[in-house]
Amino acid sequence: MPIELPKEARERLQGSLKKYFQENMEEEIGDLKAMLMVDFFLREIGPSVYNQAISDAQSYLNDRVADLDGVLHQPEFGYWKK
Repeated sequence: MPIELPKEARERLQGSLKKYFQENMEEEIGDLKAMLMVDFFLREIGPSVYNQAISDAQSYLNDRVADLDGVLHQPEFGYWKK
C-alpha cells in the first residue's frame, strides 16, 4: 500500500526539504527536485516508518488488553464479606 500524504503536508515537507538543503548543504534546490525527493523518501523510507508505527501501536494495545483484568476487574459476590 503506497503511503499518501495530504497535499498540504506534501507542500510543507517540500518547503522543509528546500530549507534543509539551503542551510545544511549550502545549495538551493527547486520545487521539482524537492518534490521528487519527497516522493522518493515516501517510497523508500515511508514503509519502514509506517511498519514501525504499526508495530508500536500493536505493542501498546496488546499491553493495555493484557492489563484489562488487573485494571478493570471487579470482585464478585462481595455483599456478605462486608
